[in-house]
Amino acid sequence: MRVGIIGAGAVGGAIAAVLARGGHDVEVTARRAQLKAIQENGIRLDGEWGAYDAAVGASRLLTRKPDLVIVTTKAHDAAAALTANAAFVDGAPVLIVQNGLAGLDTARAAAPGSPVIGGLAMFAASFLKPGRVTVTGPGVTYLGGKPGPALDLAVGLLSPVLKIETVQNFAGAQWSKLVVNQINALPAITGLSAQEVIADRGLRRLMTASIRENIRIGIANGITFEDLHGLTDRRLRTVARLPLALGETLPRQFARRMGTVPNPGSTQQSIRRGQPSEIDYLNGAVVTAAKAVGLEAPINAALVELVHEVELSYVFISPAEVLRRVAVLTGETA
Repeated sequence: MRVGIIGAGAVGGAIAAVLARGGHDVEVTARRAQLKAIQENGIRLDGEWGAYDAAVGASRLLTRKPDLVIVTTKAHDAAAALTANAAFVDGAPVLIVQNGLAGLDTARAAAPGSPVIGGLAMFAASFLKPGRVTVTGPGVTYLGGKPGPALDLAVGLLSPVLKIETVQNFAGAQWSKLVVNQINALPAITGLSAQEVIADRGLRRLMTASIRENIRIGIANGITFEDLHGLTDRRLRTVARLPLALGETLPRQFARRMGTVPNPGSTQQSIRRGQPSEIDYLNGAVVTAAKAVGLEAPINAALVELVHEVELSYVFISPAEVLRRVAVLTGETA
């Protein structure tokens, strides 16, 4: 089957490689050094899914109409990427695998002639060298959207090469993934791996505070959290009520699932490549959702501000300084 993947970063590159290994005809879009590396040598996959050199077509834009379009760009690039590829996207089913809360709406607006499916990738992958993707933690990829031929096509295509589960409550799944994505901000701010952040008592407590704020804002927006990645609606609501120290079991669980291979998180990876991160669609989405119901999310807002500072300065901030700065920005300690 012909598959077009828009955005061959960590997630897109990993999916492209396993689809090519499964015998599918894969074309990816990429830019700059990543495009050159894939055109010359394909995608080198290693890590938890085994080693494989995937021969895939690669261009700045799609060059043909695929049977399925998979969008794996950063959230802030999705609309422009779909518009730029409209000639070959229009009418084809679109699976948008994206962090944050806006993926489905973005794809529907940018590709109005296509049926759209949402995807959430719970596997961990790193892309720190052009043409090479390392899967550092296996996990399920969740698909959701309107039941029908497009969803059936995506499930049938991906199930042989990925762990796939479908969810009806996709909005709840997006909010649950947003909780998991709380691991991204502090590694991006400090330059540490997610495991190192969680091992640090002060940073772990700050991450727990941002998680609780995230959950409480979701509840205020009427969300029922979907069961995924070991999280349930009941457990998340319990964490939101627990004393801060007891809630630290959640980031500890995230660290265990990540294993021992250092995971920098996608936000830090973007910063190290000199690219804008999607922090406004992660912690920033919590801030936006809080405003929608007349609330504030000061801890998440402080983390967004610090990530943007690092993006501009390319200077990471020490854990002690992060804790001091968050206390100043929020008016309280974590």
